Amino acid sequence: MSLILIHSAQLAEHQPPPGHPERPERAEVMDVIVGEWRDGGGEVVAPRAATAEQLRRVHDGDYLRRIAETAGSSVQLDPDTFTSPETYEIAHLAAGAAVDAVERVLSGPHVRALALVRPPGHHAERSKAMGFCFYNNVAVAAAHARALGVPRVAVVDYDVHHGNGTQHMFDEDPSVLYISTHQHPFYPGTGDAKEIGAGDGRGFTVNVPLEVGSQNEDFRVAFAEVILPVLREFTPGLVLISAGFDAHERDPLAGMRLTTPAFAAMTHDLRAVADECCGGRLVAVTEGGYDLRALADSLRAVVSVMGPDQRPVVRWPNSEGVVPNRGHAGVTKTKAALSGYWKLQTP
Repeated sequence: MSLILIHSAQLAEHQPPPGHPERPERAEVMDVIVGEWRDGGGEVVAPRAATAEQLRRVHDGDYLRRIAETAGSSVQLDPDTFTSPETYEIAHLAAGAAVDAVERVLSGPHVRALALVRPPGHHAERSKAMGFCFYNNVAVAAAHARALGVPRVAVVDYDVHHGNGTQHMFDEDPSVLYISTHQHPFYPGTGDAKEIGAGDGRGFTVNVPLEVGSQNEDFRVAFAEVILPVLREFTPGLVLISAGFDAHERDPLAGMRLTTPAFAAMTHDLRAVADECCGGRLVAVTEGGYDLRALADSLRAVVSVMGPDQRPVVRWPNSEGVVPNRGHAGVTKTKAALSGYWKLQTP
């Protein structure tokens, strides 16, 4: 099989306070998905811890030292982000899983990899932990791919929250394209369509802010009219997915209305771009998703698309008669902000 899963049962050892949404049971859901894949003959490997060199590509040295000082203790780093005695080690494993996924996809024989990890990463800034995140797993992976010689890396983030950390780390870097769909306005307050990068990186940040209550059809339009055309024009050498599932209609932290088949459809479209542009090289790294049933179903949907050697036929859920009225404004704003940078699809 061309898909490999990267996961460790140790990830359950990161334990925020009772009642915290990013709870150890999320890792237990991942354990189940990994077991199903292994039972079907799929390959699963345990991650290696990320090295200091790999982390320093996107995080400040002083920040890494501050995080190291939390090892073995329970510390509150911001209103939402807590360590437990094991968190320092587990965060290294989560970032290391993303690095391992990149290495395995670039070296073969697998062309696709799914890193099932917690804690998530995309809110972690260069020098700040926030939003349940300590190390920016997908950013560490993107920087590692660049260090290994991949000329252009695309990161597509379909978590319900904007990946502020990932965006800021590559703001001025035209070799890393960052694309995000997210509920807006919402935590963490970033991700306006006008945020398109800076300096040489202008145009290489693509934000598609969507109104609360957006449905499958709103996301389909965002993919068809913005995300897929930009990706194909960028021609990445590797596609990374910040695979968060908290835009699911069941998720308790947000207000979007995606159904499980939409996660299959988004992942399918990104696999199609990878197949066209970079020999199929596709890595997904888990982010949010806090309803356990929705998390399990969405992960199964992603595996069903990434797993088969032959890309399955997956269509967006039938939205006949549904007007994408909650996504239209965001898509229009994104097109206006990126005018002159990309050839964007018209309805």
